[in-house]
Amino acid sequence: MNDRPQDPLRPLWLLAELTYSCPLQCPYCSNPLRLGERSRELATEDWLRVLAEARKLGAIQLGLSGGEPLLRKDLEIIVGEARRLGYYTNLLTSGMGMDEARISALKEAGLDHIQVSFQADDPDLNNRLAGTDSHRHKMEVARLVKAYGYPMVLNVVMHRHNLDRMREILDMALALEADYVELANTQYYGWALANRDYLLPTRDQLQRAEAVAHDYQARFGDRMKIYFVVPDYFEGKPKPCMNGWGRIFLSVAPDGTALPCHAAADLPGLELPNVRNHSLEWIWQESPDFNQFRGESWMKQPCSACDERASCFGGCRCQAYLLTGDAAAADPACSKSPSHEVILRAVEHAAGLQSPPQPIMRNRRNVSRVLQNGVDIPVRVESAPKSG
Repeated sequence: MNDRPQDPLRPLWLLAELTYSCPLQCPYCSNPLRLGERSRELATEDWLRVLAEARKLGAIQLGLSGGEPLLRKDLEIIVGEARRLGYYTNLLTSGMGMDEARISALKEAGLDHIQVSFQADDPDLNNRLAGTDSHRHKMEVARLVKAYGYPMVLNVVMHRHNLDRMREILDMALALEADYVELANTQYYGWALANRDYLLPTRDQLQRAEAVAHDYQARFGDRMKIYFVVPDYFEGKPKPCMNGWGRIFLSVAPDGTALPCHAAADLPGLELPNVRNHSLEWIWQESPDFNQFRGESWMKQPCSACDERASCFGGCRCQAYLLTGDAAAADPACSKSPSHEVILRAVEHAAGLQSPPQPIMRNRRNVSRVLQNGVDIPVRVESAPKSG
């Protein structure tokens, strides 16, 4: 067990991943390649207990995610209890499963915030990336969000297939009267890592798109806040993953597995406690897994002597493992990492592809190829659970 800061850490942000079921098949999905069985999803009473225990620990913001959280028929019950407990609630949704009756019920239950994801402005591209005919419905949902008095928050995951449409995407956001737009460049975990060659943009492509985003920020910043999240593959600096392992973020997977970050299930040697068997208080404070990478004693060179370690926390443990085989290694996204060359080679390789490979879609049962520890290896990809 590693050293803990003197000030008590609190899970201020709870992410409830209510289900892995999803009607979309996005190639950049960060969910695990091997998805859990839907029959193992936590029941309503389990989620209500989790909310109460997390609130007692100090959690104040609740993200309701998946998969597609609207597939849970008890979503309004969960939202209502979260409101009663004093959470600020944020629904992260593709919009599939939302209609006026549903948004009205969620409003009445006390939902504070809705973030709607788009794949692109162009209907054909959006539907191709989503793997389903969804663009028209997303537009309808975005208008419903505005009509019901919510802040209009759009999220678009960016990659080589939509970065060149940055201007059109932002024009769509303006037409929808968006209040906030998050242009989140793909982070390579889960399905996104499996599809890295398909998704990685060129450096020039990224720079052009960022210039457009900055232009719109300057011209329309009084109407719409635009956030452009640069991918760490191109930045040379690791992102402070979840603001540090087990510091403010706690995720609970659909089957009740508690995680200090979204992708921690990929790490070897972790037993990952389950809320069915342990209280959140024990998980957060005493679990060996949540203490594994807290503090700094786990750090190796160059992280242990780096003057930026208190701000980046060594970067992402999951990315370090996936690309180097060592979860305690410096995140290869950092230019100071001895393994930074792994990132540079991946970027160079993808940029040289004249025709990127077809993406692996999450509902196809086949033998595919997945990168692990920087090596391309065959793996059997199981079907995702079917939506209800």
